[in-house]
Amino acid sequence: MSDGADFAEVFVEDKKSSAVSLDDNKVESLSSSTDRGAGIRVIYGETTGFSHTSDLSLEGLLDAARLAAQVSSSSSSKQVGDLSYQPHQTPNIMRPAAEITNNEKIALLNEADSAARAASDAITQVSARVGDSRRQILVANSDGLFVTDDQSKTLFVVSTVAAGDGQLQRGSEAIGHALGYELFDNYDVSEIAAKAASRAARKLNAKSAPSGTWPVVIGPGSGGVVFHEACGHGLEADLVYKGASVYADRVGEKVASDLVTLIDD
Repeated sequence: MSDGADFAEVFVEDKKSSAVSLDDNKVESLSSSTDRGAGIRVIYGETTGFSHTSDLSLEGLLDAARLAAQVSSSSSSKQVGDLSYQPHQTPNIMRPAAEITNNEKIALLNEADSAARAASDAITQVSARVGDSRRQILVANSDGLFVTDDQSKTLFVVSTVAAGDGQLQRGSEAIGHALGYELFDNYDVSEIAAKAASRAARKLNAKSAPSGTWPVVIGPGSGGVVFHEACGHGLEADLVYKGASVYADRVGEKVASDLVTLIDD
C-alpha cells in the first residue's frame, strides 16, 4: 500500500491431497501431493498486480508484495485497516483423511468392484477411485480482514463398461462432499457401484435419440452448469461494470422468462 494502491490482499494456502484408483481388480495408482504458497494482489484503479510465491517466510512474502505493488503509479500511502480476525465455523470432521490407511481405501474400491460385477453379467470392466483433500486457507487484506478456513473433501467414483450385441456402453456414478471418510457412513459403495453397472447395462438396449427440435428437461446438478455457461459469465460484476455484458444498465428490467428464478445470496 506504500506506493498508493487502493487495495491489497494476501491469500495463503496449504493443501494436501491423496487418491487411490483400482482398475479391474488391480490397484492402478497411489498418489499424494502437497500444494503450499501465497498469492498477493494489489489493485490500483482498474489495474491489478499479482504475484505468487512458495516461500512463506517474511522476506519471501515481502518480495512478492513488492512485485505485485509495481502496478501502482502514486507515491502517496493509503490508510490500512487494523487486522481483525474473524473465525470461520468449519464442519467437524469425524474421520480425517490423514487417519485412513491405504488398505482401508483399497477395501472400499474392492467392494465396489465386486458389487458392480454382481449387478449385471454384461459388465466387463470396472474402475473405481477414491480421493480426498484438506485445504487450509488464510486471507488478509488492507480493509482489516483476517480470516481462515479449513476445508476437507472426499470423492468416490465408479465407472463401468458393459458389453453386448457387438457394442460397449459405459455407466458411472459418483459421490462427493465436504466431509472426511465419515462420508461412507452415509453412503454404501456397493449401491453406488450397482447403480453405475445398471446404467451401463441398460444402455445396451437403449434406442438412439431422434434428431430435430425437442423440449429439453434439465435435471439437477448439471442444470447449474448450463446456466453458468449460458448466463453466469455475463452476470459477473467486472463485465457489467465495464459495460461489456448484455445485462449492463438493466437493473429493474425483465431479462428472462417468468419460468426462471435465480437467487444470488
